[in-house]
This record gives sequence, structure tokens and C-alpha cells, in this order.
Amino acid sequence: MPGCIIGGHSEFIWSLACVGTGCNIMSASQDGSIRQWIRDGESVGEPWRSDGGGVASMAVCPDQTKVVSGSADGRLRLWNMKKGSVVGDPWEGHSGPVKCLDWSPNAQEVASGAQDGSIRRWNPNTGRQIAPPLETGHDWVCTITYSPQGDKFASCGSDYVIRVWSKDGKLLIEIKGHDNSVFSLCWSKDGAYIFSGSRDMTIRKWQSIDGKELVVLRGHTSAISSICLSAIL
Repeated sequence: MPGCIIGGHSEFIWSLACVGTGCNIMSASQDGSIRQWIRDGESVGEPWRSDGGGVASMAVCPDQTKVVSGSADGRLRLWNMKKGSVVGDPWEGHSGPVKCLDWSPNAQEVASGAQDGSIRRWNPNTGRQIAPPLETGHDWVCTITYSPQGDKFASCGSDYVIRVWSKDGKLLIEIKGHDNSVFSLCWSKDGAYIFSGSRDMTIRKWQSIDGKELVVLRGHTSAISSICLSAIL
């Protein structure tokens, strides 16, 4: 049984994050809002309202002073964590809903992936793109995540393939093995392994250097939409 059920959004919740020493919860929803909660379910402040439609993705800056969100209108918005207000103008470039976001470990870049099949990288201080967009071949980009060392990033999507890119956007390897869309990725702490969750109902472990498949975990009876590793791995 869950320890607590938190209600407040009026539509789907697409993204969650934990923030602060008390591990408050942040949620982003199709209802166009971002909300913050303490763990017993009490809301913190007022909802942050986006004017871009449903908020499909959200990522908290490593220093937890800012949040970036991606919306159905294809734009990104930077938020001041304490004030709950948008900083500057929306970041424009994608032509479809922004499905995934991640901050580089040094907080100098934000990467976004969208339903338009592209990955774009942004300077969070200016809201401008720092390089030409990457046409990934994923059709929809479902997840993008930097390695813990910040020297590369991985992406996945609806084409069943995981791709690993260098920091400057060069495709390093394509990892194949899943039999359906890949929805979620995470790196091991040392950057040596990538874990993936898929609509094919499996979780797989891969060597990040060459894409060799090491483990296939089975047991779910439907799509795996999200995975994470314990802090010790």
C-alpha cells in the first residue's frame, strides 16, 4: 500500500523530481502546471502555470535553484525555483512537444528531445542553442540523459534504438536489442553502463563503451515507462 496518495493535478502527470534536503516532490502535468509538495502530500506554494499547454517534461538544475520545463507548444521555459516564476522568454526551436530534458552535470548545458525527432542543446544563461540540432533518427525522442561525467549523453525513442553521443554531438554508437520503443534510460554512477526500459516489457543493461548487452530483466506485463538506479549503483 502506498504511504501517501497526492492529488491536485487535473490531468496526466508526465514528470516527477525530488528536491531539497527534505526531498520535496515536484510534478509536471498535462494540465499545464508544475507543483511542489512535501512528502505527506501538502502542497508548497501556488502552482506554477505555463502558457504553453501541457507540461510534458521537467528537469531540476543540479544546484536546485532553477527548473527547466518542456511543453506541448514545443518551447522550453526556465523557472526560478524560489519564486516559481519564468525567467526570460521561452526557448524556441522544436516543432513538436518537448518530451524529455536533462541538465549537464556542470549545469552549463540543457539538452532537450522532442516529438519532432531532434535533440537541441541550450545555454541556460541565454536560452540560445549552442549547436545545430541533432536529427536523431528516433522519430520521437523519449529520453535524453547526460553521463555522470558529462562527456557524453544517451538518447532513446520510438525506433527501438539507443544512441550514445559525444559532448559535441557526434554519434558514437547505436545500441540495438529492444523489440519496441525505448522509454527510459539511466547511467551507472561510473558511466560504464546504461540501463533501459522499454515497451517490450524488459529492462536491459548495456556496456556504454560498445553497446554490448549484459543483462535482460523480465517480469513486467506491460510497457516500462520509467526506471532509476539506487544511489549505490
